[in-house]
Amino acid sequence: MSARQEALLALLDVLEGGHSLTAALGHAKPLSDPRDQALLQELSYGVLRWQPQLQAIADYLLMKKFKRRDLDVYLIIQLGLYQLMHTRVPSHAAISQTVEICRGIDKQWATGLVNGILRRFERDQGDIIATLQGKPEFDHVHPGWFIAKLAHAWPQHWKAILDANNERPPMTLRVNLAHGSRENYLQLLQQAEIAAQPTPFSPVGLTLEQPVDVNKLPGFNDGLVSVQDEAAQLAAALLAPQAGERLLDACCAPGGKTAHLLELASAAGHEVEVVAMDVDPQRLQRTQETLERLQLGAELVCGDAAEQDWWDQQYFDAILADVPCSATGVIRRHPDIKALRTNEDIGQLAELQLRILANLWSMLKPGGRLVYATCSVLPQENNRIIERFSRDHDDVQVQPLQVDWGIEQSCGRQLFPTSQGHDGFFYALLHKRAAC
Repeated sequence: MSARQEALLALLDVLEGGHSLTAALGHAKPLSDPRDQALLQELSYGVLRWQPQLQAIADYLLMKKFKRRDLDVYLIIQLGLYQLMHTRVPSHAAISQTVEICRGIDKQWATGLVNGILRRFERDQGDIIATLQGKPEFDHVHPGWFIAKLAHAWPQHWKAILDANNERPPMTLRVNLAHGSRENYLQLLQQAEIAAQPTPFSPVGLTLEQPVDVNKLPGFNDGLVSVQDEAAQLAAALLAPQAGERLLDACCAPGGKTAHLLELASAAGHEVEVVAMDVDPQRLQRTQETLERLQLGAELVCGDAAEQDWWDQQYFDAILADVPCSATGVIRRHPDIKALRTNEDIGQLAELQLRILANLWSMLKPGGRLVYATCSVLPQENNRIIERFSRDHDDVQVQPLQVDWGIEQSCGRQLFPTSQGHDGFFYALLHKRAAC
């Protein structure tokens, strides 16, 4: 099966099956040629990243809308349009190979239609785009509900956030200080002819000029370094593990923040007990694999952060609550969010976040601290959650974050995705007052 046909199947898995693109590509058959594997990734991510534009162009060129059973042909057209607009594939090859997908799925009747639409776009691309410009979904390449919500929440920043979401994300590393300094690892990268720059806010981060296979990173399999966005690297330092503490990393998978907590403690000579909990057993297995590669240990627990049936009634000194969210701060890494997330999801997620926060708060010792984190850029999931929670709990003290990153909010700090920089994240630090 060709890379283009596999890309079609992955897109159908997302849009019909409701699966994430990561899961959909996990279902795809491995392709023997690395170039085909790269093309599969390029087409799958690219179509979902630019789909609001691709759909608008396809709708403009089609005489009438397809029936639901022909979603595959609709996506074939979008695959062809993406190649013509955003890749270096020669136009004749992009069109002919895209038309060939129709034959591969036994829809020969669509070959002439797909060929005609793609050739018309190739011929009249400038005029077609000029006709469609001016509509927010086309210009900003996001769903209309999200554009409106973002513009209302961040009138001075929404356009920059959307632009960053449409870019390819950088590859950022987290240096394990238990094995050496960031400066030393930067020298190892230079020796391997891998260009990188220190991150401005995380003291252990390095952003690569170009992504590379992790197996080409010096010492990756020996635990010298991990792949983690700079914004995500800020969580462990905020929680600041101290000697002898019992820590909980709730919603921990795939384990990057769990590992970072253990690395910080090890580098400082502290012994800590870390419980890493997640509701998904398969993702919890990824946490185990992460810890094994880094030669770190934690107690892994499969459980729901909104429930207590997994808890052993032993209180925690500190909790990292990286709660489920809309993931609107990491759209550039997961462009399927544009297609899968809805406006109705946000309110439902906010209620879940409040339930999780209240549940975890009951497991925290008096005098303990909790870091609330999301990879969302929507205040409804972030600052407003902490405002609501602190109003309802007399023992909550919101701590100001004395840091040089993000935009200060009443209850935390908001980071936006930046070009060749960090993702969008929100952090708040809560202290639990001791009983009088």
